[in-house]
Amino acid sequence: MIEVEVVGVRIELPSNQPLVLLKETAGERHLPIWIGAPEASAIAFVQQGIVPPRPMTHDLLVDVVAAAGKEISEVRITSVEDTVYHAQLVFSDGVTVSSRASDALAVALRVPCPIYCADEVLAVAGVEIADADAEDAEDGDTEETAEKEVLQFREFLADVEPEDFER
Repeated sequence: MIEVEVVGVRIELPSNQPLVLLKETAGERHLPIWIGAPEASAIAFVQQGIVPPRPMTHDLLVDVVAAAGKEISEVRITSVEDTVYHAQLVFSDGVTVSSRASDALAVALRVPCPIYCADEVLAVAGVEIADADAEDAEDGDTEETAEKEVLQFREFLADVEPEDFER
């Protein structure tokens, strides 16, 4: 398993389909996962620090797990089949629960906990976005580098279809 982080939620044009973009923490591969609008909102809210007046479904799940005396220790993206990503919530006692990837990511950001992706998933569906300005990141200019990364990813999305990630 390879640790990944959520870069953000984007809207793929012209279809207006939301996707969440993950990136290897110690590498250059990115993993785009097309998701539904409610899950996109749930992920974007937590990334932007927006706290709704009442708990959303993912907030409720995290609260119920804590109230039951359990702890989610990590999330794993385990497989991709016909552009459908499968994930697991992993509890501190080793118990796992199957999940849609988008829901698992929304939960992981709320806990917070590490997110891991199976090597095979990144090998099949990961894309490498060359960053000519990697030195900027080393110099601490991460905001500018992130903007360039998003721009490069948008250019990649202009020519990619979900079917491109089938086995």
